[in-house]
Amino acid sequence: MNDEPQTLRDAHAAATARRPRSVAGMSEWLKFHQANARMYSEVDRWHHHELKDRVGFEERKAEEVAAQISLVKNGS
Repeated sequence: MNDEPQTLRDAHAAATARRPRSVAGMSEWLKFHQANARMYSEVDRWHHHELKDRVGFEERKAEEVAAQISLVKNGS
């Protein structure tokens, strides 16, 4: 049995269910957005344009979080 989301709606529900708490660490948020980008790129081809937008959003959020992590590590 495949536990991976098969539709856009399922993917939204999965992302919501595993969303980190607002006080979660930056690395947890980075992993969350990276996983979402992968998940959204693999579901429901009937919603290609919505998925493409969502993948782009998640990738941008992951890049923002990675940049914040880098700033903290570099002491800036």
